[in-house]
Amino acid sequence: MATLSPVNPSSKGLPKGLPRLSPIDRKIFPDGLRTSGQHPPIESQLESYVDFPKEVIGPTVWKPQEIEAQPEKWIHRWTDSELKDLEYAADNFIAGGTPLAHMRKELFPLPSSMASYMGKVRDDILNGIGFVVFRGLPIQAKGRYKAAVVAMGLSSHIGYLICQNKEGLILGHVTNQGHDYVNHLDSVKISRTNAPQPYHTDESDVVSLLCLAKAESGGISGSCSAHTVWNDLQKTNPKALETLTAPIWYVDRKGEVTDGQEPWHRGPVFYMEPGGKKRIYVKWDPNFCKSLDRFWRTAEIPPLSKDQLAAMDALEASCKRNCIEYTCEVGDLQITSCCQVFHSRSGFVDSEPPAPRRHLLRIWMSTPEHEGGWCLPFHDSSYPKRGGVQVEDTAPVADPYSF
Repeated sequence: MATLSPVNPSSKGLPKGLPRLSPIDRKIFPDGLRTSGQHPPIESQLESYVDFPKEVIGPTVWKPQEIEAQPEKWIHRWTDSELKDLEYAADNFIAGGTPLAHMRKELFPLPSSMASYMGKVRDDILNGIGFVVFRGLPIQAKGRYKAAVVAMGLSSHIGYLICQNKEGLILGHVTNQGHDYVNHLDSVKISRTNAPQPYHTDESDVVSLLCLAKAESGGISGSCSAHTVWNDLQKTNPKALETLTAPIWYVDRKGEVTDGQEPWHRGPVFYMEPGGKKRIYVKWDPNFCKSLDRFWRTAEIPPLSKDQLAAMDALEASCKRNCIEYTCEVGDLQITSCCQVFHSRSGFVDSEPPAPRRHLLRIWMSTPEHEGGWCLPFHDSSYPKRGGVQVEDTAPVADPYSF
């Protein structure tokens, strides 16, 4: 297999601030693929608000009432036969001795019927309602490690597994680690606290979340169609959309910087595919836009304007009007698109010891353009492991127990 570069050589007018990278070392990245990371868009491929569609139609547009009335469209409870097949695949992977961080689809083969079903799930995630909940993985009976193998194996049938932070984590831990996000939002990610997470997307094409333990109270998951939100704001607040489609939004890297990169990247919230199906794509996390005050104070970048703050409020309000909310059960595996779906989490209170604290394992996936993924205005659109977070040559790691 040839070593691939995360830069599409056919791209013209590459943006400034791309990382300076050494050749890929297969001792660090055995498959010859390094997570690409977050980058500014190719500005010549961005569209102005006037060129966006006035209304989005199709299967990516849905209302919460429709989804709630049809749970079979987004909840799948594993059958006993399916669980046996998943355990067999997990046992074979474990017996092979491959490090968990090097999981890929070829190392987690599924029976033809299940592989075909996962292909349909992938299509619905990328081109349909955008999320699914698999229910009934027996974590307590089979153990956390085997459950992590199953979650990562299934996720590899959706996309390439990519790193999530400067530590190279392929398997992230979403649990309250007691970090002070109020005073240190510039370095703390909300997923490591028990604070509410407003509607956002992750820094990947798709995200999986495996529930290991629930909170005593709170921790409710929310999902909403970004295309339903687009249609709603077109009717109620087009000015907000004009602001949200402008490439004026600075996003904090929170110190996760590779040589050559700026400590932020800039772009719009809503994009339009520069090719492919010309769909509206979203990339958004308000906490990464609010944490830049250290650069505002030095006038390196402008602070959020009144129009931006108003647009942020309008976006969050529309998401709340058009969302479905649900409580994760232990053993649930949520898989959600970050291209056309916003997701959220309410604040929560953990159980008192010795009961476990709320804990989810997180997996990020990339779905490159040439493998049926969205066509994006980024130089790495066709690179297998596009997106994610990569700092220098940090090796990928995955540990279901340590965080």
